[in-house]
Amino acid sequence: MASRSHRSARRPKRRTALVCVAAVAAVGVAASLVIAFGPDRETDAGKVAAAPTPVASAPRESPPSTAPERKPSTPSPPSPTPSVTKKTPAPAKTTAAARPSPASTRQAGSASAPLAGRIRPGVDYEGVATFYDAGTGDGACSFGPDDDVMTAAMNTTDYEVSKACGAYVRVRAAGGAAVTVRITNECPSPCKPGQLDLSSQAFAKLAAPSQGQIPITWTLLSPGTSDQLSIRYKTGSSRHWCGIQVIGHRNPVARLEVRDGGAWTRLTRTEYNYFLSEQGSGCGGAIRVTDIYGEQLTVEGVALRPEAVQSAGVQFAAH
Repeated sequence: MASRSHRSARRPKRRTALVCVAAVAAVGVAASLVIAFGPDRETDAGKVAAAPTPVASAPRESPPSTAPERKPSTPSPPSPTPSVTKKTPAPAKTTAAARPSPASTRQAGSASAPLAGRIRPGVDYEGVATFYDAGTGDGACSFGPDDDVMTAAMNTTDYEVSKACGAYVRVRAAGGAAVTVRITNECPSPCKPGQLDLSSQAFAKLAAPSQGQIPITWTLLSPGTSDQLSIRYKTGSSRHWCGIQVIGHRNPVARLEVRDGGAWTRLTRTEYNYFLSEQGSGCGGAIRVTDIYGEQLTVEGVALRPEAVQSAGVQFAAH
């Protein structure tokens, strides 16, 4: 009985051991399965997790690749900017070159005044002097207002269709007083040949205004002056018609010519002291001015700008 009880007691233990072994084996199998499947899943998971990484890095890499393409385009605008700035003065230089200052050439004349009209140098003319209110000094010669009030109006005969305009004459009274005046106006009839109608200020240098009229002698002058003669186009002048005037000349002007093509064309002088080109010949081109002594001044580069007084940069020689 004791042996049986001992045997019966051992059999359950074996079963327990088997169960334990089976359990352990099962756990081992499960563990192996977990181990077997676990790494594969982690690897897949790692691959899945790793897959976005290049995708995420791709956009990060794209800006650098885009940036170099933009960098050349970004600096390029500044480079044209300085070039435009440097070229800005160029138009001004071109404009200046397109409209140069008048340039003149001189051809000497004669001391005998071969082109003089009725008024000739070295001749004493007799007449009478009257006076009038010259106002601003403007008159038939169309010089315009002037602060110089030492002026006179020449009688119509010696005015000679404005040929006397701008002439300087020395006027002497019987008592010895003298004054130099510039001809800016015309004195029509009843002024007689030899008569000068002086400004009231100039007459006062010779006699009391109460005398009204005095006998005089007068002589053409070629005075010393630092002024230069100027050219002016008349209002309304264009390439099709123009009037040209000479201002500030030391000696009386005998004629004015314009260059039309390769030839010089002499213009007609009006009583209001402009030389007219009725058909526009030479308007805006070179101008040649000749005084009564035959001296010629050729002026080039005068812009066709009506009413603008443009200096020629030269003056007739003194005689």
